[in-house]
Amino acid sequence: NVVTWTPEGRRLLTGCSSGEFTLWNGISFNFETILQAHDTALRAMEWSHNNDWLVAADDGGMIKYWQSNMNNVKAWKGHREAVRDLAFCPTDHKFVSCSDDRSVKVWDFASGREERELTGHGWDVKCVDWHPTRGMLVSGGKDHLIKVWDPRAGRQICTLHGHKNTVVRLSCNQNGNWLLTGSRDQLLKLFDLRTMKLMRTFRGHQREVTSLAWHPFNEDLFASGSMDGALMYWLADSSEPYGSVPTAHESALWSIAWHPLGHLVATGSNDHTTKFWARDRPGVPMTERRAASIKSDIVLRELPVAEESDALSDEVQEALLAAVSSSSSSSSSSSSSSDSAASTTGTVDQESNSNLSSDVASSQSTAQATMHQQPPPPPPTGASLASQIAFGSHPPPPPPTEEHPSSKRARVSEAYDPSAVFDE
Repeated sequence: NVVTWTPEGRRLLTGCSSGEFTLWNGISFNFETILQAHDTALRAMEWSHNNDWLVAADDGGMIKYWQSNMNNVKAWKGHREAVRDLAFCPTDHKFVSCSDDRSVKVWDFASGREERELTGHGWDVKCVDWHPTRGMLVSGGKDHLIKVWDPRAGRQICTLHGHKNTVVRLSCNQNGNWLLTGSRDQLLKLFDLRTMKLMRTFRGHQREVTSLAWHPFNEDLFASGSMDGALMYWLADSSEPYGSVPTAHESALWSIAWHPLGHLVATGSNDHTTKFWARDRPGVPMTERRAASIKSDIVLRELPVAEESDALSDEVQEALLAAVSSSSSSSSSSSSSSDSAASTTGTVDQESNSNLSSDVASSQSTAQATMHQQPPPPPPTGASLASQIAFGSHPPPPPPTEEHPSSKRARVSEAYDPSAVFDE
């Protein structure tokens, strides 16, 4: 139901519908331990800004304090119905909770005492967040409304209209200027908290939006999940998704948590799985099709050399055969040109060298008969095909052999004879 990283980023903490905490190693991604934390389904978990305390709430309205070593310190019933969301104030002295009982409550963290109850929503309150720098609360509910509160005075500042269905998630950006909301109307909306006006609407999900989360330090990047298990990445200056994984999960994606360093994303889903996601290579679209092509490329590169010719595609094979045929045609054209040249020479010297031309003709007929009697060459294999492509229709030349220095000097001395020059 909910996932969150420990403050140092070494472990991922997940809360499930059975009320259990599960710790996963954030480096090796292995299971570490499991703990029965609540009696009913966990709905919200929030770390304090000083990273010392974890506040968790469940479906029964219970609120509990946990230390970083998973030691339970305090517990009490804070709401009559399920608690849906939690948020700390910037100083960690107070925190806020919202519930299906239509209320938003401000609590003193040290004593666990309720300081103020904010009422104004006409239906279940599904999400709440505290402004990162100011004394201001934002809440969204099943009445399709987003309300901005003054927690000190306990009054409503304004109401934002924009969604046509339940507002299930909202979050303030770290710069404190933007408010991101997600609704069951399949839309995400970005509001400017300075002017209380809508800035942009993000369309891309095919089902209800169920989760969202800002990047920890990139102010214009966020991720969202939907009821069909899709995971999408967005930039604040574009209405189209920056990247998407349409089938990240098989069921509703309830929770998204960025690693504190921002290089990993953890997601929790109704399909009883927790998944870790890493960014793709720079400049590559984040799609499953690209991941599949990368996998196929790796498999192709890992094939042995003897099997590479069998794994070639049809297009590559056609290109290879075309190269072989072009090389053979060039060799045949050269032979035909040489034959025509020979016939011309024979015509010129026919009167003076008739005996010689008849001998040549008889020798050519004998050679042709011998060629017709020879069996056709076997079809080229992977190695022979590669050699024909590299060297044409002729086999590759044998490797050169090294010549002894003494024999080389003797051959040079024989080629250069000074007496022959003077005799001429």
